[in-house]
Amino acid sequence: MTTTMPKATTAPADGPAPTAPKRRRSASPRRSTPLTIAMLAALAYFLLPLFWLLVASTKNTQDLFNSFGLWFSGAPQLLDNISQTFTQDDGVFVDWLLNTAVYAVVSAVGAAMIAAAAGYGFAKFRFRGDRAAFNLVLGAIMVPATALAIPTYLLFAEVGLVNTPWAIILPSLVNPFGLYLMRVYAADAVPDSLIEAARIDGAGEGRIFFRIALRLLGPGLVTVLLFTLVATWNNYFLPLIMLSDPNLYPVTVGLSSWAAQAQNGGSGASSDMLPLVVTGSMISIVPLVIAFLMLQRYWQSGLATGSVKQ
Repeated sequence: MTTTMPKATTAPADGPAPTAPKRRRSASPRRSTPLTIAMLAALAYFLLPLFWLLVASTKNTQDLFNSFGLWFSGAPQLLDNISQTFTQDDGVFVDWLLNTAVYAVVSAVGAAMIAAAAGYGFAKFRFRGDRAAFNLVLGAIMVPATALAIPTYLLFAEVGLVNTPWAIILPSLVNPFGLYLMRVYAADAVPDSLIEAARIDGAGEGRIFFRIALRLLGPGLVTVLLFTLVATWNNYFLPLIMLSDPNLYPVTVGLSSWAAQAQNGGSGASSDMLPLVVTGSMISIVPLVIAFLMLQRYWQSGLATGSVKQ
């Protein structure tokens, strides 16, 4: 006769049996709605002035004050405003655009190269006083550029550089924030092992920087270049105090002089310059938009690199 023994039930020693992992719930529409509204509000905040500038460029002086501000007047008036902007005062607006392009491009390229070299040096070399010097750079970031304009003018007046293009280019070459950005970027983008291998192969420090490090620093270099290009293009106070020759004005100071004529002229030909100021402002932002669209992929990668450690 055989007997069957009941199966013993064993309880888990550490507690209840593990349960299947729960699925992560997707973000509810209620949570995403405030973010969408905030994004649309920020988009409107940045795009509305540009839209108004485009709309105002299609109007004459009377329409600027009497018509609805957020709707167009007509394409013929826009073409007429553009034509008058480029022909006013014997085409001085073209000179202002060329001056601005020269100031911005030379300053941006020079500032980017100086920031790359200095940032690479701070990141990869150790010398006496390196931390104190870098802390001095960090402190310089907090000093507004307008606070240095008057001392810079007095210094340049002593050496005879006032009312020359160098009075705009030389101060723009110094970019403390760009140096800080390149120092942080170079610390991760250029491996120490690669530098040591190049030294073992007999490469000098200059060759290592220009042939190896500079290529790896490309995204960060373009980022500093874009920041400096925009800052120099929009610079107003420094050219205002440095330049007295209208033929050397950048577009910011030139349009400001036209705006002063429109305000002080009352009625007549001077008051008709107000549409030219608006149209000139619209034309002046087109090169910046094109430069940003061409360089945005390098700018985005330059900001993202170094945010995640491997």
